[in-house]
Amino acid sequence: MRIVGNLFYQVYKWIVVIPVFAVASVVFSLGAAILAVLISPRLGSMSGVVWAKTVAFVTPMRVKVYGKENIEKGKSYVIVANHQSGYDIFALYGFLGIDFRWVMKKELRHAFGIGPASAMVGHIFIDRSSPKAAYESIKLAKQKLTQGTSVVIFPEGTRSGSNTVQRFKTGAFKIAEELGLPILPVTIKDTHKIYWGGPVNVRPGKVSLTISPCIDTKKYKGDMRKLMDVTREVLIQPVKEFN
Repeated sequence: MRIVGNLFYQVYKWIVVIPVFAVASVVFSLGAAILAVLISPRLGSMSGVVWAKTVAFVTPMRVKVYGKENIEKGKSYVIVANHQSGYDIFALYGFLGIDFRWVMKKELRHAFGIGPASAMVGHIFIDRSSPKAAYESIKLAKQKLTQGTSVVIFPEGTRSGSNTVQRFKTGAFKIAEELGLPILPVTIKDTHKIYWGGPVNVRPGKVSLTISPCIDTKKYKGDMRKLMDVTREVLIQPVKEFN
């Protein structure tokens, strides 16, 4: 029975999931750009939320969110999350319930379709080519992160492909310190079981997001290593509890 179910899903994936993903990516990127220009970047960002929910629905990926009471309405955060797979984007965008912007490397600004739309919506492109360029990027980011708009950073820098949290890189925490915003830890679990790389390696399943109490970055000013260690331990804890 399980083999039959897997075969059925392979057919479903090719005739539904992949075509819907491709069409939705184009349609909602265009929608985000139009809404951002004609109305507001925040409304443009909502197009991304619908895109994520659409992809999650057809996959299907069911998402359970824990700890929503740890979000203070109208407050901006640096959202720090572990990074398991490409489906982390759909889980966070579609179900976290916070208006946020992604941090992207500047080269993605010119990516076909998604790059220009991301720029119009207000996603943040970081230029690390020099200290001066990086400072200007952070300064621009601060102007965007107001009235409850937050930013998401994956401090591992790469996908783990498992329910483990890899060693953190310092870049994300330098940005958090420079922005002067509290860190909101979000633990992602089981997205690596939904998608594990490549255009066809996708399957249905359940994932979870656990939102932990925020961490005051000001308490760790001058001690970035301690801030990194505390944040990593907070992200690891929900994985331990649910295993």
